[in-house]
Parts: sequence; structure tokens; C-alpha cells
Amino acid sequence: MNGIVAAVLCGGEGKRLRPLTYYFQKAMIPVGTKQKPLIEYIVRLLRYHGLTDVVLLVGYKGEQVVNYFDDGSRFGVKITYVWDNPSYPGNAGALYNAYLQGVFDNYRDILVYYGDILTNLDIAALVKFHRERKAIATLALSSSYNVSVGVVEVDGTEVKALREKPPLGKPVFIGILVMKKDAIKLVKEILDVKESADIMGDLMPLLLNRGIKIEAYITDVYWYDLGTTEKYEKLSPEKVDKMFLHLL
Repeated sequence: MNGIVAAVLCGGEGKRLRPLTYYFQKAMIPVGTKQKPLIEYIVRLLRYHGLTDVVLLVGYKGEQVVNYFDDGSRFGVKITYVWDNPSYPGNAGALYNAYLQGVFDNYRDILVYYGDILTNLDIAALVKFHRERKAIATLALSSSYNVSVGVVEVDGTEVKALREKPPLGKPVFIGILVMKKDAIKLVKEILDVKESADIMGDLMPLLLNRGIKIEAYITDVYWYDLGTTEKYEKLSPEKVDKMFLHLL
């Protein structure tokens, strides 16, 4: 796919996945009956949709990632590694650090993929949508998300209705977005006033505050956030095999 590179965020400590992440980088936790690392499914999904230039933003236990993937040729991709720099904290800081090192110089768009998300999203369709809309940034959003607790309707102190884990009713971000390379320059403004910079917490709101339109790519595809031990324990290996057999 021309003019675009994938940047996978896989440098965090994964504190919500402890004690697993005392031993694994969170993107390297094994999933499916074949016990392949989560990030292998990500890399294979990118390759399946024609994204063969990949930058892995590594930090905590990054050696596990480098040793497993090497240059990426075993998976049909070309991998570049950028190590986190403590001068640029946060996931937006990690992007900015990579930007400063020039790894995005030959591309106009960056597909950012959070390294704890498992999905069968059509990456090519997302990129096509982003380019057709001529967007500065496009967020992949799920239209089908259920809240994790029961919801109670009350009148004063009287319970009127109960709904166990109902649909949220609003789209939610699924950890994947496409943005123009030049948008990353704005991270410097955030780091000038804050200790760290977050993509969704800081960079996207900054774009909106500047009057820059952000597009929404709404989908009902399968996606799963493995960011906590509870979510990891509930992930069915058999379902992973069924959903991603075409990638392996």
C-alpha cells in the first residue's frame, strides 16, 4: 500500500496485565491454541491488507519483540524499530520520537495500531475511507459495544427497570486510527505544557480545538481489548483460531 506506514504501539509496561507483564511485553502475550504472540496477529493482519512497511515502537521488554520478529521478512513485511525516549513520554510522545528520527519521512499517512487490540478490521478499507475523505485523522470506531456493568433505571429511590450489560448506544474507539504525518508535529506543543502526551487524550482534542475535522470510520467488526488480566482470561483460544485462521 503506497504512501502509508503502520506504527504499532508496543512499548508500554502493561501494568493492568500484571503479573503476566512481569515476564512478557504485553504485546507478546500468547493467544489462541497455537499460543502465538498477540502482536503476530497484528503484523499478519497488516500484511494481509497490503501494509508491508511497519514501525514497532518498543520500550519495556522490547528485546522480546525484536528477537521474535527481527527484520520482519519471515512475515512478509519490513520492520523498523524505534525505542522509546524518556524525553517524549506517552503514546503520542512515542509517535513524536519516531517522527523526529525520520522513520516516517517517506510516507504521507501513518496507521497507528495500539498493541493490545485484537481485531479483524479491514485495514485497507479504513485507509481508503481516510483518503477519500481527505481527512487529517480518521478513527476506527465500533458501533456495537456493551457496557461492562448492569444499568438500573430509577425514579427517586424506586427501581423501575434493570438491564444487564446493555449496549452503550454510542461508538467507541477501538485502538486504530490513520493520520496525516504532519499532524504528529503538534505533539511538541502538548509536551511543552504537559509531562506526557496521549493520542486520544491530548492530540485528537488539540486537532478538534484547532477546527480540524476528524473523520469516524464506524464498523461492527470483531475487536477485543486485551489490556487487563480479566479480559485476557476471558478470551477464548478457540474463538481466536476461528476468527483468524485466514491469517496464520
